[in-house]
Amino acid sequence: MSSSPTFKDKDEDLEAQVPLNPQPSNPTVRTEQEVSGTTKLLYLAVYFLCNISLTIYNKLILGKFSYPWLLTALHAGSASIGCYILLLQGRFTLTKLSLQQNIVLFLFSILFTVNIATSNVSLAMVSIPFHQIMRSTCPFFAVLIYRFRYGRSYPRDTYLSLIPLILGVGLATYGDYYFTAAGFLLTFLGVILAVVKTVATNRIMTGALALSPLETLLRMSPLACAQALVCAIASGELAGFKEQNPEGPSGALILTLAGNGLLAFCLNYSSFSTNKVAGAVTMTVCGNIKQCLTILLGIVLFGVKVGFLNGLGMVIALAGAAWYSVVELRSKTQKGGR
Repeated sequence: MSSSPTFKDKDEDLEAQVPLNPQPSNPTVRTEQEVSGTTKLLYLAVYFLCNISLTIYNKLILGKFSYPWLLTALHAGSASIGCYILLLQGRFTLTKLSLQQNIVLFLFSILFTVNIATSNVSLAMVSIPFHQIMRSTCPFFAVLIYRFRYGRSYPRDTYLSLIPLILGVGLATYGDYYFTAAGFLLTFLGVILAVVKTVATNRIMTGALALSPLETLLRMSPLACAQALVCAIASGELAGFKEQNPEGPSGALILTLAGNGLLAFCLNYSSFSTNKVAGAVTMTVCGNIKQCLTILLGIVLFGVKVGFLNGLGMVIALAGAAWYSVVELRSKTQKGGR
């Protein structure tokens, strides 16, 4: 167990190398093509468990904490603290990065913040059902980015499986569709930014940098926390929070926020780890499944009533997700047999 951060050199592009023997020089860097289906399912199960736990916690315990930027700063700050504690315990080491690589990570943190800002602003200009159906197209754009930016090919059934996945979420979230022209453009931009962020996260962990999920989270979180605090000050959230709590937050609120931060750290770590082993496209597919599970949770736990089309949409979306999983497993099996 080490008591101070240690560094390791990272100069080469591990993905670009063609090894002369079957033993890779860095066996810890594994892309989604090299990870077994069982491992992926385990990571996905933990990811969904953390996601659902945080959703229920926010609904039942946190309540209406109407300070999204402060909450984002709490989540990023909690991730920073959690990662640093694990770093001091020797659970991972820091990579020695060049100035250019540090700039890349700084730009990545800005992408993270701008993505949240775009989503928050667009929500004021469009209805929630419209926002959800636009977000459901993320898997399609993720596939396009990998297809045209990285030259990755996909079986025809992969494209076909995305159709029921996207249309199903559209039906599941069917409601009052309203949007302004500016709202549509901002929501569309938010979709692109969300996909780029997911792909960039994966590339940071599997590309030239090949950082571990914990190191990626540690390097990004303090920057994102600082940027969220600046946005909280600029938007008046911090002043509003102080006005609502003139004598400071109560002990109960502090404990509630601490629990939220802990769950958020677990979710972020799980999200980054799952992204690395399952891939960015699968993560966007999970985003669609999450929308259906959130509706289902609302029905079971909070008595939310949905119409026939909404229920049918959930079934169609989950069937599309199952189809996508089968196609991915079949494709992996075929590649492994070659």
